[in-house]
Amino acid sequence: MAALRALLLRVRAPLRPVAAGPPPRPFASGAGFEYIITEKKGKEGNVGLVQMNRPKALNALCNGLINEINRAMEAFQQDPAVGAIVLTGGEKAFAAGADIKEMQNQTFQNCYSTGFLSHWDRVTHIKKPVIAAVNGFALGGGCELAMMCDIIYAGEKAQFGQPEILLGTIPGAGGTQRLTRAVGKSLAMEMILTGDRISAQDAKQAGLVSKIFPVETLVEEAIKCAEKIANNSKIVTAMAKESVNAAFEMTLTEGNKLEKKLFYLTFATEDRKEGMTAFVEKRKATFRDQ
Repeated sequence: MAALRALLLRVRAPLRPVAAGPPPRPFASGAGFEYIITEKKGKEGNVGLVQMNRPKALNALCNGLINEINRAMEAFQQDPAVGAIVLTGGEKAFAAGADIKEMQNQTFQNCYSTGFLSHWDRVTHIKKPVIAAVNGFALGGGCELAMMCDIIYAGEKAQFGQPEILLGTIPGAGGTQRLTRAVGKSLAMEMILTGDRISAQDAKQAGLVSKIFPVETLVEEAIKCAEKIANNSKIVTAMAKESVNAAFEMTLTEGNKLEKKLFYLTFATEDRKEGMTAFVEKRKATFRDQ
């Protein structure tokens, strides 16, 4: 707790908003948020952007913030124009952890009976690809939230960690499971048992992060990646995401069987036909998500 308080005291500067661009395009559930900012990005408005905006608390993940992220993700999921989503925070912090004030007086009985934190992983149920653009601190719940996304891009000053052990508890939103799968047993054990953080560079070397960018261009680069994904067939992209995620849940034999079934299913889509026809005709494919 003392370490977390010290961290909060050292970094109090307000977060700068995401780089200015065209005026936000409204979408179904984009209004009425207290802890996040949402807008559409990309030349065709096909990228959903969710920015956590609780700067004084370094985007500490209170219940209200998690609920708003879930609402925004589900709204973008239902928006037929959106093909991919970017989740980000500010330049000082992606999210510095769960809101300890909300947890401090919890009891075992209440946690168990209410399924405490069970709604945190709703991000993993979104069929559209989600890219985490991580600047600054991604600690505890913040690291867990980033790992729930499909791709992690990091700013060059980002730091990742699971410091729950320093508060007398353990990760409770997938940290012990997803981190181990991402970086291996030895590094995951070291991070979780010591509470030590790793840099963006170490995170990339360990396989936790895909790419590293300068702080000021990180979100822009994440949007570019999301836009590239969104230009593909949404239905086939969802199949590809399902198949990759299955690799963490199934044996190799079972996973290969699922992959083959999904591969066969693409031949029932108009987009597969259009993609191959466009290739043969040496032109750009026009996908209709059918």
